[in-house]
Amino acid sequence: RTRVRLQKTVLVGLIMVLFLTQLTMAQASTEDEQNNIEVYEAAAPGVVNITTISVERDFFFNIVPRQGAGSGANIDSEGYILTNYHVIHDSRRLEVTLADGSKWQGKLVGPDPDNDLAVIKIDAPSHKLTVIPMGDSDHLLVGQKVLAIGNPFGLGQTLTTGVISSLGRTLRAQNNTLMEDIIQIDASINPGNSGGPLLDSSGKLIGINTAIFSPTGASVGIGFAVPANIAKRIIPELIAQGYYAYPWIGASVTTLLSGDSRALDFAIDSGALIVEIVRGGPAHKAGLRGGNRRVRLGNRILIAGGDVVVAADGKPVGTADGLIRIIREKRPGDLLRLEVYRGGLHRRDVLVRLEERPKRR
Repeated sequence: RTRVRLQKTVLVGLIMVLFLTQLTMAQASTEDEQNNIEVYEAAAPGVVNITTISVERDFFFNIVPRQGAGSGANIDSEGYILTNYHVIHDSRRLEVTLADGSKWQGKLVGPDPDNDLAVIKIDAPSHKLTVIPMGDSDHLLVGQKVLAIGNPFGLGQTLTTGVISSLGRTLRAQNNTLMEDIIQIDASINPGNSGGPLLDSSGKLIGINTAIFSPTGASVGIGFAVPANIAKRIIPELIAQGYYAYPWIGASVTTLLSGDSRALDFAIDSGALIVEIVRGGPAHKAGLRGGNRRVRLGNRILIAGGDVVVAADGKPVGTADGLIRIIREKRPGDLLRLEVYRGGLHRRDVLVRLEERPKRR
């Protein structure tokens, strides 16, 4: 009898544990669902649909209009909207549809192709504009809940949820510039979501949805967003002067691999090899040298003879992207101290005053 009573007690205990576990999971699920609802209801009115009209030539070389679509986020009560550069690139006309269905003509204020961002503006009254508050993207964590709102396939505001699956990713922008510190998420991002806000559980904008990784063109659970703090840094300049002033060294560089270095009998293993110097540019004024001869290394041709940058402001430089990353952290007018090896052999320090990058034509 004692054994039977013990078995019954254990059984009752297991049933209670199972019941409490299910109850806790149900409560957590309900709380999470409620959070999703609250964030969506607060932020959705601040998400806009952007329709673009551009032109292209058909098979018979006739000029025909082409329509595209994307999303954007109201960032203030004056009508400024943050979106992706690739959403509005080459557009002849912008039409912005607010959550209430009203349509407004959009005007491009400032593009930033390097970070795939752009600011546009509409002249809508402030009472029609719901502002999505900016958050802090510098302290995000892998596993943190995120919510994405956009207009995939022109279907109106759609909510998807997920988590941050990785941080510090790099991504190539449309102009082949390397974008840094990209947020990777598993929330579904589909065509038309581009430019829409990525939100945290408090409803603050922590990123701008920009791209997906997919062999088919549809979401497979790997999406990317530009961090909000990058946007916060460049938005004031985009609004004030129509562009962001990037620092410029006036030189093209390529990565010197360790195998290349050994083949050329260099004194260093790797670095950023200066291929070409822009006459009159910062690097030229500082006395840096570009390549002066072609060298065949296997199936590749390397422009050799130029200075090799191995450190910048005391930070090791192992690749061309590494040097570019350090330069992008600077501002025009800043000094940059470079440790270089002339011809790959003789070490020297060079001080370069960076200038504003010339506008691309």
